[in-house]
Amino acid sequence: MPKLIVSIDGVVIKEFQLTKDRTSLGRRPYNDIVIDNLAVSGEHAALQMFGNDVCLEDLNSTNGSYVNGKSIRKQMLQNNDIIEVGKYKIKFVADPASADRAGPVSGPASVMSAHSGPASLQPVNASIKVLSGAAAGREVHLVKTVTTVGKPGVAVAAITRRAPGFVVAHVEGADAPTLNGIPVGAAPVELKNGDLLELAGTRMQFLQQA
Repeated sequence: MPKLIVSIDGVVIKEFQLTKDRTSLGRRPYNDIVIDNLAVSGEHAALQMFGNDVCLEDLNSTNGSYVNGKSIRKQMLQNNDIIEVGKYKIKFVADPASADRAGPVSGPASVMSAHSGPASLQPVNASIKVLSGAAAGREVHLVKTVTTVGKPGVAVAAITRRAPGFVVAHVEGADAPTLNGIPVGAAPVELKNGDLLELAGTRMQFLQQA
């Protein structure tokens, strides 16, 4: 089945398998794909499946929908097309078997892997240790290019591997994460060994061995 890979500022934050004949996308919580951003309309766009073909239709959104940089009202999608909705970029993958896959990360339910990374990156011994909440004491190793942390629909941050280290950025929710007590925005901030990250009421520590 086809899938969508959602990213912002180069950071992958979500993946969706298209399993329904019609999949809605928008800011309102009742959409199949919810993107919590003011640049996204409540009911922004819909994806209609016709066998193996997928059509994207803009639902009279305020800021419009774009495919490969061009404004569209309704368009059939091709493999690897890039849909733009607000600041978000959504890659359409017609054949997920040929794309990178990522399994779930062992650890607290609020920590999940978003996307596997290229094989060219060398292994790095880094992890996130949960310091508070029900999962306190759990340690999640950062083995993927992108690992998202937080509570979907409330607050989510993405930890992205960028040689030679890692960066963190706020990607979803009204409450921004804090790094050593300082709020983190959408612009990636470099992580250093021992940094304290707090998000959605959960305190975590970034650990990286040289």
